[in-house]
Amino acid sequence: MTARIHPAWWLLAALLSIYPILANDFFTLQIGAYSLILGTIALSLTILAGYGGMVSLAQLTAAGLAAYVLPIFGTNSQGVLGIGWSHWLTIPMALLVGASFSALVGLIAVRTSGIYTIMITLAVAVSVFFFTRQNYELFNGFTGYAGIEAPKPFGYDLRAPLPFYYLCLIVAAGFGLATLYAARTPFGLSLQAVRDNPRRMAALGFSVAGIRVLAFFLAGFVAAAGGILLVFFNGRISPGTIGVDVAIDILVIAVVGGLRHPIGPFIGALAFVLLETFAIDLIARERFNSLIGTAFLLIVLFSPDGLLGLWNKIRPKIGPKISRPSLGLAGPQTGKTPQFDAAETQPISSREDTG
Repeated sequence: MTARIHPAWWLLAALLSIYPILANDFFTLQIGAYSLILGTIALSLTILAGYGGMVSLAQLTAAGLAAYVLPIFGTNSQGVLGIGWSHWLTIPMALLVGASFSALVGLIAVRTSGIYTIMITLAVAVSVFFFTRQNYELFNGFTGYAGIEAPKPFGYDLRAPLPFYYLCLIVAAGFGLATLYAARTPFGLSLQAVRDNPRRMAALGFSVAGIRVLAFFLAGFVAAAGGILLVFFNGRISPGTIGVDVAIDILVIAVVGGLRHPIGPFIGALAFVLLETFAIDLIARERFNSLIGTAFLLIVLFSPDGLLGLWNKIRPKIGPKISRPSLGLAGPQTGKTPQFDAAETQPISSREDTG
């Protein structure tokens, strides 16, 4: 039976579609497109952490390495490398590089858990950052690359505000829907089962490490797509783009929005971009990280499931008759993800203990 789509989702799709028609170029690019780009990169972390239980701080690194492929094998204005390949070759290569790098990180990190996974991926992110900063032959060191242009199919500039926004929207919506669909496939269910009880899955004959590495690969593919859009947005790429502080921002975006549904990172990205854009009018620029940190702590303190979880808490107070769309969360809305027996479809937590 085909699942019914709640009218709220159709309304959201309509609002996102007409947004650039109502907004000026600044809001279309700096708010709309930039939020979609950061949300896409943060979505890769939702795949790993929300569905796989693995927190990685190397997702922005995968996105950055994918972005570096474009000026190295394509064109740039720095006079360093720039082989001159077309976007039809560099974009698929960038996606493959980002996904492969993420899979390599996964090969190292998947046999650990918790804080050890975070520290390993953080060490990888720091290492790549300093390597790109000190390597001039390949990455052009601290300066990086500039003059990176977006594709112009049939002479149509995709970097213009309107087409670039819709490009980002299509990519973000496509990966968001693909994530929802994948969560219901045998692989997605296996990944969530590995998150809940890896020992039982191993005992049932599943390759726990293989499932996790594949999740890293797919998450890297999503992050690479976001990295490509990011380099088109900025027109340049440098080590500062993949700095540790920015990598932590991706984690903040994902957690603030909510890790339990693919729309969460986009909500977190919008909140982050709005604060980054307009908070400078209220506080000094050097105080921005303090503001973000304070907002992060408050949201985590009052709603561990992010802004989505906060909505679940205030919804009953608004009125019991107000309905909400089914979010297809990675776990139930109680804040605790139950474990499922592979041989049955009923949650273990709801079955009586037969002794």
